[in-house]
Amino acid sequence: MATFKEIKSSDITKKTSFLNQLVDVIQDDVSGSATRKKYEVFVTGGVGPGVTSSMFQTVFDQDFSLQTANAIFDMTVGIRSGSALVATASTGEDAAGKLLFPSQSIMMREKIDNYSQMAQILLGERTESFYAPWKSTDATNEIDNALFINFRRLFSRDQIKRETFAMRFYETGTLDGSPDDAALFPGVKQAYTGSNLNITSVSGAAVYTDVGSAANRLQSFAGDVGNIVDSANTSRNVGLMFYDLGIAVLDMEKVIMTDQHMSGIIGAMSSVTDADAAAGETVMGSASGNANATFFPDFVVSASIDDIVDHIASTRFSSGSITAMTFQNVTQINSSLIFCKANPNEFNYSSNPTFTDSDGQVVVVNPGSEEKPFSFVTTVGLYDANNRLLAVAKLSRPVEKNDTRDLTVRVRLDF
Repeated sequence: MATFKEIKSSDITKKTSFLNQLVDVIQDDVSGSATRKKYEVFVTGGVGPGVTSSMFQTVFDQDFSLQTANAIFDMTVGIRSGSALVATASTGEDAAGKLLFPSQSIMMREKIDNYSQMAQILLGERTESFYAPWKSTDATNEIDNALFINFRRLFSRDQIKRETFAMRFYETGTLDGSPDDAALFPGVKQAYTGSNLNITSVSGAAVYTDVGSAANRLQSFAGDVGNIVDSANTSRNVGLMFYDLGIAVLDMEKVIMTDQHMSGIIGAMSSVTDADAAAGETVMGSASGNANATFFPDFVVSASIDDIVDHIASTRFSSGSITAMTFQNVTQINSSLIFCKANPNEFNYSSNPTFTDSDGQVVVVNPGSEEKPFSFVTTVGLYDANNRLLAVAKLSRPVEKNDTRDLTVRVRLDF
């Protein structure tokens, strides 16, 4: 009948292989309101109905209300606590050392906390700063205002493969016209003729990529890291890619035209209702509301995280069916190869009760002949030292085993 055979350590080998998968994120996935989920957990107090916002938004591969939807990445923004923008916007500190900001500055402490949290995760210290290129000490390369894109484990897997990341991004967004009346808008680069906060961009696209990171392998507290550069000028560093955690950090002052005029309605601590805005809103970039408003510092300081992410997702990534972001992920496969060997005189019997008749004679052997029994191997079972079945391997087809041949079955366990 069937027997057990001990597998020796020499019959087991281990190996590691890598599987790559191409991930392609289209523009509509990023810009669409149905594929971008908000978590409105922040509410201001004080003047007016207040401002409600998320701390981050999640982009899905389809309508996020469907059970089949998969989260692709989270997106948020952060501001470095020691930046000139914070120093200018802050009105000081309270007795506990907490930064104070006027009511026109929305969620500044939350934006600072986002930056600090990412610094803790990626740099190992919440007070550290991101620099692009990596390990630069030049103050001009310090990332003060960051866009964080955190790819979910389902898509980034064990890590993102070097030199496969690319992102199409619209630096200039959508311009909102030119001054109609120089007397009414003195010194205004782009007058308020409507909103350009959430209008699809059609020009000004740039492609950012991590080209060159394979030749210059850099390490960080969070593992492998590479520089994200402008594909049209690879000496221009615009951010960092942390491959092991699947997190991209982009310098918004380099990927977005900083002095671009911004106009439109944003959330605000306001109780005033007029023809342009309801209570809890304000109009940015108009003659009545900061006519000279630009992306930096006005929009970044005055807008909530939701308003900023909405603008970036709907305007800076544009809308359509072409690729917004692409990369290859890496899945590390650890394999144990177990060689189950059967000598000519082994495993020529079957444990199937039909293998013998009622008299105990092997039915596959003609009575009175000198034929030797043989079997057909279909299954290999792997047991531990306590005779407990751990794994079962099925052959693609039955293989004859008799006393004239050796048989070796290779079992591969991947994990």
